[in-house]
Amino acid sequence: MKVMLVVFFDWQGVIHYQFIPRGQTVNKEFYVAVLKCLRENVYRKRSQLWMNQSWVLHHDNAPTHLFLVRNFLAKNETTIVPQPTYSPDLAPADFVPFPKLKSTLKGCHFDTFDEIQKNSMKELFAIPKEAFQKVFQSWQKHWERCVASEGNYFEGDKLE
Repeated sequence: MKVMLVVFFDWQGVIHYQFIPRGQTVNKEFYVAVLKCLRENVYRKRSQLWMNQSWVLHHDNAPTHLFLVRNFLAKNETTIVPQPTYSPDLAPADFVPFPKLKSTLKGCHFDTFDEIQKNSMKELFAIPKEAFQKVFQSWQKHWERCVASEGNYFEGDKLE
């Protein structure tokens, strides 16, 4: 049984998460609906960032993030951290929480979708704030190396 989870986080922890319903295609309409929920959660959980309009979004260049998504973000004055095309060294999926969830749930067997969700959430919210802070520090260092290498591939220093 495969389960897909969308997670948005900042240096303080999880802001929004959402399991993708079984059989749901992650198309632009679905992603815009997720972004609407994200915006509501930023408003609720990070009100200071919302009020001074200092929150920014970093997401990948997936094909679903095309015209409709860009229009939605522009209309809602959402600042985006650009993701360079073909830049796997900076892919958001490589950051916490996904490697952490994969490592802690590896080898576990669950009988139901509900068990998977419950255990995934337990592990997701067990990630300490310091781990999220470390990820942003590592991401910054990695980003600086990508700039210094002028977009060329380099070895080592994987994100944690």
